[in-house]
Amino acid sequence: MPPPPKKAFPLRLEPSLWQALERSAAADLRSVNAQVECLLREALQRRGVKVAPPEPRKRGRPPKEE
Repeated sequence: MPPPPKKAFPLRLEPSLWQALERSAAADLRSVNAQVECLLREALQRRGVKVAPPEPRKRGRPPKEE
């Protein structure tokens, strides 16, 4: 069963904040979007808000059909 689609929304950021996010994401080998998700999860966890872990993505090639 495919995971539910992610919610998309516009986000307006100051250019300096965007640049800091880009640097942080590059240091962690992530996209800026993945970095924002990670930072939000960490912040919510510190506040004691429980969030379900992300569903693992399937990796690799699909099985061969016979």
